[in-house]
Parts: sequence; C-alpha cells; structure tokens
Amino acid sequence: MSGLIGKKVGMTNMFTEDGKNVACTVIQAGPCVVTQLKNEEKDGYTAVQLSFGDKKEKHTSKSEAGHFKKANTAAKRKVVEFTEFKEVASGAVELGKVLSVGDVFQEGEFVDVIGTSKGKGFQGVVKRHGFNGVGMQTHGQHNRLRAPGSMGASSWPSRVFPGKRLAGRTGGERVKVVNLKVLKVLADQNLLIVSGAVPGAKGSYVTLEK
Repeated sequence: MSGLIGKKVGMTNMFTEDGKNVACTVIQAGPCVVTQLKNEEKDGYTAVQLSFGDKKEKHTSKSEAGHFKKANTAAKRKVVEFTEFKEVASGAVELGKVLSVGDVFQEGEFVDVIGTSKGKGFQGVVKRHGFNGVGMQTHGQHNRLRAPGSMGASSWPSRVFPGKRLAGRTGGERVKVVNLKVLKVLADQNLLIVSGAVPGAKGSYVTLEK
C-alpha cells in the first residue's frame, strides 16, 4: 500500500466544481526519504520504510544516526513502514530517494489517513459514550443529570461485567479515517487538501495511505 508521512496543518473550506462549499483539511505531505527497503529473503516480508521531519543530532542515538546515514540523509523524527508499495515493482523507489506529494497522490483519488486523536483526559459517560443522563430533576434527583445510572444485578453476578461503558480516559488513540477525497495537490508546496476532518491536533503527524 503506497503512501506518505505528513503533518496536519489545519482545516479550511473550498468550493468544488459543482459549487458546493466543502470542509477540508490541509496536510503537509512529505518530502519523505526512503530509509530502508525490506525484502522476503532478509526480513521475511516486503516493505518500504519512509522517514519525515528533521531531528537534531543531539536527540539522535548512534544506532539511529547509522541507520539514516545508510540512506545518506539527516536524522528524522517520524518513521513508518508501507507494505506493498506500488512503486517498488517498477524500480522507482530506491534507498535514499526523496518522495514528494506529487509522486504518490493525484487529485480525485481517495486516501486513508491515520493519526492520534486529541486527548480529552478523564471524562464522564455523557461526553465519553453519549449517555443522556436522567433528563429531568424530579423526586429529589438533583445530582444525577450526568450520572451513569444502574450498574447491573446485585445477587448475581455480584460484579460488573468487563466492557461496561463507564467513565475513563478519552481520546489519545490511534484513529483511521477512510476514503477521504483528494481535492487538491499543491506539489510545489508539498501540500495535500483532503475532504473532511483528520484525527489529531494541528502540527501532529499523520500517515496517508492509498
């Protein structure tokens, strides 16, 4: 599966050819450097390792520095493997090659975007699971508007079943949004504009697949 590593710039809107105003996300996709080519004989599977975002030398271990040196590039912050990279068969991808957004994506096609959602901290059941709460303050229920309610039976099983929807830490999870349409490719600026929302905050790393 071909793709690139990018960084979420932010959201905006644009008009399509049929005159509709569509919400979209701007992503800085690449340039990414091919830092490793894995094969069946040595690694047991075929994959292309891409790297994105420069990292300071003082924050790089010696093993990482040696790994990036093989590809004749500076240390990178984000490293992602892509299996079944389409350009491998044609020989267009080689160690140290720099891939830009125009090399992989085209306008009109659909992509999948993977990112880490925004962390919300410890949240109750209303925000976390969409519970409605009691709804009305009757019969002295003045403090149960956002409460989870009954937990279950008493004598049996005398416990709460695993998987019960309760309060807890929300967000900060790996999220994949599929079939986002590529509205525009700005190859000279390494920018990709896709329809809809993308998980993560501004400046967070995302992985684009097609």
